[in-house]
Amino acid sequence: MKEKRTTIACFGEVLWDIFPGGHRRAGGAPFNVAYHLFKMGADVTMISSVGDDELGHELLNKIKEWQMSVAGIQISKVHPTSTVIATMDENNDARYDIVQDVAWDFIEVIPESKQLLTTADALVFGTLATRNKRSKNTLFELIEASKFNVFDINLRPPYYDVHVIKELLHKTQVAKFNKAELRMMVEFLGKDYSSEKDCVRYLQDTFGMQEVIISKGSKGALYVNGDDFYLYPTIPIEVKDTVGSGDSFLAGFLSKRLEKGASPDQVMRQAVSLGAFITAREGACPEYTLEEFVGFRDNHQIAAIPL
Repeated sequence: MKEKRTTIACFGEVLWDIFPGGHRRAGGAPFNVAYHLFKMGADVTMISSVGDDELGHELLNKIKEWQMSVAGIQISKVHPTSTVIATMDENNDARYDIVQDVAWDFIEVIPESKQLLTTADALVFGTLATRNKRSKNTLFELIEASKFNVFDINLRPPYYDVHVIKELLHKTQVAKFNKAELRMMVEFLGKDYSSEKDCVRYLQDTFGMQEVIISKGSKGALYVNGDDFYLYPTIPIEVKDTVGSGDSFLAGFLSKRLEKGASPDQVMRQAVSLGAFITAREGACPEYTLEEFVGFRDNHQIAAIPL
């Protein structure tokens, strides 16, 4: 009997990243996660909204070209498709000007989405989609229908509210931070930053979470599950660009974490490998096959760093 595919919903922004020279690419952090989960073989639904405009129809057509479902993407007659103006600094890191009052700021609750989440293996969401009351309220309603919530904290001033983040963390099973976001979060809670391990334990205790992921750039990534800490190194690659590398890391993590019987070692090797594989390519959602990724992963053996 064929094994059932993992079913995952990703909630939030789907948009066009517009780069210098006018070149544009489909993007948005939760959409990037959805794209790579789809590439890993998951059954993915993106819950979002685009405008009933030229850019919106182009975006839907692009997603269909990738053979991904657009069933969860609403079409707004009122609000435009989201665009983000991206600029690259001297380190090839992207900076973004995120236009407000766009379609994904006004995602509605629809019965099909709530029904999907009663049986889905996970719901993935970030911070940005809570900047508008309409999408924020929709997210909170969908979270109540979901059994496994994955929160990718992405603190981009001024598009977040600490009180909302705290509410979401209380409803989260897996939270992902980078090093700076971990420090910011514990300081928001009135705690002095001590050690990474102490701060993770503080978040676990405060929010009742078992699992925390910390991405540490060139120093690798840390996965904490209960009392167990797993630190893994990065894979040395030639960096093409860093846009979406954290999103691909999270997709790699979830693609194994939700696989029955997968060990923490398998989970983290998949996560680190996919993050490196995408960082060595141009764009957040480059064309590739699962076979190409598996070849890359299996040619770069890594092991946990003792803590």
